Amino acid sequence: DGVVVSEKVKSNNVDVKIPESELEAEEKGAEEERPRESDSNILDVSSDYPRDKHISIQRHLADLEKLADLREDEKKPCPLCPEEKFKACYSHKLHRHLQNLHWKVSVEFEGYRMCICHLSCRPVKPNLVGDQTVSKMGAHYHCIICSATIVRRTDMIGHINRHVNKGETESRFITVRAPKSSYAVVKESATDVQVLPNHSTPQKTDSYFNPKMKLNRQLIFCALAVLAGERKPIECLDAFGATGIMGLQWAKHLRSSVKVTINDCNENSVTMIKENCHLNKMKVKLNIKEEENDETVGDGEENSDTIEVTKMDANVIMHLRSFDFIHLDPFGTTVNYLDSAFRNVRNLGIVSLTSTDISSLYAKAQHVALRHYGCNIVRTEYYKELAARTVIAAVTRAAARCNKGIEVLLAVALEHFVLVVVRVLRGPTPADDSAKKVRYLIHCQWCEERVFQKEGNMVEENPYQQLPCDCHGSMPGKTAVLLGPLWSGALFNTGFLRRMLLEAVQYGLDEAQPLLKTLVCEAECTTLKHFSTHSPGDENKQEECGVYIKTPNTSAESYLVHGKRKSEEVLRGTAKRQRAEHSAEHPPFYYNIHRHSIKGMNMPKLNKFLNYLSEAGYRVSRTHFDPMGVRTNAPLVQFKTVLMKYSTPTYVGAQAEGPVHLPVEIQVGEEVPVAAEIKVEEAELAEDDTSEVAATVFTQSYPTGCAAD
Repeated sequence: DGVVVSEKVKSNNVDVKIPESELEAEEKGAEEERPRESDSNILDVSSDYPRDKHISIQRHLADLEKLADLREDEKKPCPLCPEEKFKACYSHKLHRHLQNLHWKVSVEFEGYRMCICHLSCRPVKPNLVGDQTVSKMGAHYHCIICSATIVRRTDMIGHINRHVNKGETESRFITVRAPKSSYAVVKESATDVQVLPNHSTPQKTDSYFNPKMKLNRQLIFCALAVLAGERKPIECLDAFGATGIMGLQWAKHLRSSVKVTINDCNENSVTMIKENCHLNKMKVKLNIKEEENDETVGDGEENSDTIEVTKMDANVIMHLRSFDFIHLDPFGTTVNYLDSAFRNVRNLGIVSLTSTDISSLYAKAQHVALRHYGCNIVRTEYYKELAARTVIAAVTRAAARCNKGIEVLLAVALEHFVLVVVRVLRGPTPADDSAKKVRYLIHCQWCEERVFQKEGNMVEENPYQQLPCDCHGSMPGKTAVLLGPLWSGALFNTGFLRRMLLEAVQYGLDEAQPLLKTLVCEAECTTLKHFSTHSPGDENKQEECGVYIKTPNTSAESYLVHGKRKSEEVLRGTAKRQRAEHSAEHPPFYYNIHRHSIKGMNMPKLNKFLNYLSEAGYRVSRTHFDPMGVRTNAPLVQFKTVLMKYSTPTYVGAQAEGPVHLPVEIQVGEEVPVAAEIKVEEAELAEDDTSEVAATVFTQSYPTGCAAD
């Protein structure tokens, strides 16, 4: 510790080291005072002296025994226990007490032992028992690094490990950053970032970096690249920077097309972001009032290699400044930042948000979903799409409060996150149109059929009539639940997804390309074999929200200059186009083929089943939400009918029992002409199977060369 010590002043809580120059003045009064008071509080050490360790933190057991000043002829109290818990005793008994009750249950760190302390250092809530509360619940540990007191030994071990992971390894009460040697450099998309050893553990590190979110970062980059092609330069914000990996990728690849701002409220994270900027040879423009001594780049020196780093709350920076592109990726839900995000986002800008509170969104914690999103959900076969529509409904309400509407460009729900990308449309009319698409969903708990509730405020006598199934009439009790409010509009924009795919190919983002192809097929509700990068009608230009967007074959006349208001003719044309394309939207939700399989029957391959449904006259595609999911506009009755028709019996003996009869609920399909054709074909197929079975039985009964009577 660097201080010459000749004697220690013993207290029940701290061991204050005193230099020799001040020792003589205190020796006279030391004889009159008792060397130990069991009920005293923690002594406040002056800031002039270095902060010392607590008396319960020692290197050896002998050092702990010295505190008690063991003598064979005198009774001594325990220095770590109050008198009402452990009375004064002789040296041999006190030695066993210190060894068994304090030393053996200690926590070791860098040669020191943090022994358990029973003194009244930690305040305990009063109880009816009174003084017994202190003796039973007052045990705790003192952290050697900080001033925390921890009750349980396992919690103390975890507390120390968190200090080590953050680089706070010196035995003092101040935060010490980790040395450079403890950093690990991670490379992703030609961008290097420094991370701490526990970078993948949230809430335990200042620089959270999750390698599993690489696909999420690539999708957001593609969305930003598409926006950068519409107008430039654009101001974009990474509200939760952590290591700054996302903002660095934006600035490194898009260069002068973007002006990147990386924000974080944690000081250590801001420091690491600046170091990562220098690691990638980027200049840093600071906007931190507290740090006046840091090197900054003036406003006149801004260039394509400059990144602005800010240290403030995400809500504050979004209230103070306007941006064209905002990305929100907090730990957990994003609902706390939606109001400020839509407050100053520019017209036709993009807001992307990543929600990682999948326990509530995936209906594992339904009460949390109700608290955060104001939405009632249950676990269904389409729970991932339900989660995406729940988030979009919250986004729609937040945008409507700011007189802004939204157009959903992309909605992805995978194992670890739910990503939603929306375009902002300014004005009360788009806000009203978006708010009307937030509706309730009627879900049948027996067959999992679902339908959005009809628009209007009038109460219906029998809401079960809206469901296509007949479970309410055939099953006892209430069979359906009301879920929502949910977003009932489209989840994808085909033109935007196609341009995202082009950007992914241009920048070599291999992981995002297969997912984007699936999303394009899902948006158009078509199979992968019919997929093409350029549709015939969109070779030259594509229109989104009344804005003509430049594609590789688009002329310069279709390029929109940023800042100009759309004319009334464009607005009217937009409304007509949206009404014309409304019928071409992909059908909501999907069916899991395993969930609706028939017992005792082998299902056809998924791709073949998609062809069968397409041949029956329905729109059909696969979905990224579920690898065995089928997105189709076919009712569940017809879905099961086609599945039954092309399923085969599991064992051969079942073929001799005659044709397979459809269940009662599947035979209710006279309204759809396709179902009638399927029934006729099935009857013919059954007759052929019966004749084959009869011929087989005849051959087995009468061998070759024998005639039947």
